[in-house]
Amino acid sequence: MDLGLRGKVVVITGPAKGLGPAITLAFAKEGCKLVLASRDLDAIEAIAMKTEGNGGLALPVRCDITKPAETDRMAELAVQHFGQIDALINVASDTGPIGDATWNTSPDEFEHTMQVNLLGCFNTMRAVLPRMIARRYGKIVNVGGTYGMRARAGRMAYSASKWGLRGVTKSAAIEAGPHNINVNFVAPGMVDDERFRKKWIPDAMTKFGLDEAQAEVRHAEEYALRRITTVTDVANACLFLASDVSRQITGVDLPVDGGWAAL
Repeated sequence: MDLGLRGKVVVITGPAKGLGPAITLAFAKEGCKLVLASRDLDAIEAIAMKTEGNGGLALPVRCDITKPAETDRMAELAVQHFGQIDALINVASDTGPIGDATWNTSPDEFEHTMQVNLLGCFNTMRAVLPRMIARRYGKIVNVGGTYGMRARAGRMAYSASKWGLRGVTKSAAIEAGPHNINVNFVAPGMVDDERFRKKWIPDAMTKFGLDEAQAEVRHAEEYALRRITTVTDVANACLFLASDVSRQITGVDLPVDGGWAAL
């Protein structure tokens, strides 16, 4: 199926880390024009070179999404360079403290997580939505997580930020809908990435006395589909929601987790 994304101007935050590279390259392969926003300009310039080798055009922009002036500038540069903004994919995220109970989480840790995961997405949405409204067209995909749909001990700050992002997404979808703008939430579960391989798997091997293959099986058995989510699975969900194939879908939570959130 042709998703019709060729030539679309897509802003992606956090394109160089975590899920960012896979999502960025997926849009590049669809022939999109990309605005890559991050505080780390060296990292996004490197991913920009890869996107252009995969069929896309890329404009790297240094941008701290927690600062409204910088997200406004990013949106303005996108329009100056490419003429419009068709889609915003909010990928940038902070993991927050891991393993700390609520009473052991510092106010600074909590605030930083909320600044990146919630305020950052609000800032980018606030910057691009007037430009989308003026054209009566736009797609926004906020990448959250299943811990924003099911609580998890030791991840309070992260969960709070992603639960909040769901609320922002749904309210914005209602408000922007009359302007022909779709706003949706993608919720990856644990993904087979560097952190999974270097952190989760070794921890499970040590804790449960397993070898690597057994640790993988133990993880997969937590999900209805009995398989591990890949970065490609998440990227495909973003492509779908950024395209007109999903024209009648807005304000939804889309878990990409093999069924964990449903169990």
